[in-house]
Amino acid sequence: MASRVSASERDVRALAGVVSEIRSDVPTQGLPLSLLSDLKDQIPCDFLLCHGYDTTLQQYWFTQQIPQDNGQEGPVDEGFNRGFWEQYWDCQVCSYPDRTGDLRSIVKVYDFYSVRQWRSTGFYREIVRPQGFENHIQICLSEPPGPDAGPGRSVRLFFLRGPGLDFSERDQALLTLLRPHLQQAYHDAERLRSPVPQLTPRQWDLLHLIAGGRTNTQIARQLGLSEGTVRTHLENIYGRLQVSNRTAAVVRAFPERVA
Repeated sequence: MASRVSASERDVRALAGVVSEIRSDVPTQGLPLSLLSDLKDQIPCDFLLCHGYDTTLQQYWFTQQIPQDNGQEGPVDEGFNRGFWEQYWDCQVCSYPDRTGDLRSIVKVYDFYSVRQWRSTGFYREIVRPQGFENHIQICLSEPPGPDAGPGRSVRLFFLRGPGLDFSERDQALLTLLRPHLQQAYHDAERLRSPVPQLTPRQWDLLHLIAGGRTNTQIARQLGLSEGTVRTHLENIYGRLQVSNRTAAVVRAFPERVA
């Protein structure tokens, strides 16, 4: 007799199906909206937001929302945006990835505050409460190597609920298991948006050797080139791939190696 599947196992299988499904609606930035919609069904919430955060420049470079706003977004409220960034660093849950460098942990409001403490913060009074939200849980994804990558840039997913039921340990545990797969899904979307530029056979030879851990001296000996020629080839490769170092070049050229 087959063993009975527990609720947690069903949840994990359902989420695994969500992230492994091939999506045709890859947007110009962010994650497929169909993926975000399926995630919202698995982790029930009032809204699911996906933002590209640049905390150095204090701006978003993209924003997505489920349910969608049917194109009625309207102009950006500059006052709200300014207030958000003024309060951002004092909000422990929002700024946690920046303050600690920990992009892996799935965090929620009450990991940091009691209900009374949260409601007394400026971020809650000025940003959260006016929008009707009370609880949120956050996933942080890293930017893949590329010309736009830099300090302070990350992708954030926020599952938002109004007053009432907080997100559970089950939600937190499932999202912890899911995060590496979401990271991969984001990198896959980035690769589809920016396919690897065409390289010469010699450049591919160099990249395979770099991926194997060879030094410039070893590459020069193996290919019968001078070290200066190897450096020139590498500079040309970096330019074509729009990266600045060996590691980023390998990640860009061999996406299957991305963890």
